[in-house]
Amino acid sequence: MNDELKTTEDKVAVAEGNAPVVATSDSGAIPADEVERITTDLVAAFKTVYDPEIPVDIYELGLIYKVELDDDRKVSIDMTLTAPGCPVAGEMPGWVETAAGMVEGVQEVEVKMVFDPPWGPDRMSEEAQVALNWW
Repeated sequence: MNDELKTTEDKVAVAEGNAPVVATSDSGAIPADEVERITTDLVAAFKTVYDPEIPVDIYELGLIYKVELDDDRKVSIDMTLTAPGCPVAGEMPGWVETAAGMVEGVQEVEVKMVFDPPWGPDRMSEEAQVALNWW
């Protein structure tokens, strides 16, 4: 997945596919270059979390749906699972919270599990598709 950042007025988004968007309020309390750094560091943190049954990280699998950063440096994450009955459903949000909480500048993390839209293989990056032989 391409980790280059595109900057718009008040959002920083990873350039490809269903990647997360990190947004700040219009107040500009956090400088744009710091938002970009936090975004890059969050992506790197997400890439350290793996579904134990799949040899691909949760970011490349497309399990991270949305990420928001507010002026108080609270990160809110909407994520999903490959299946609602995933054996690590109770643990994975904690893994994501811990990983995101390690990012410099992040003060608080909230992870919300969502199942709409449901996850599908089309959400995976090309890297994940290659790793899983899903071409």
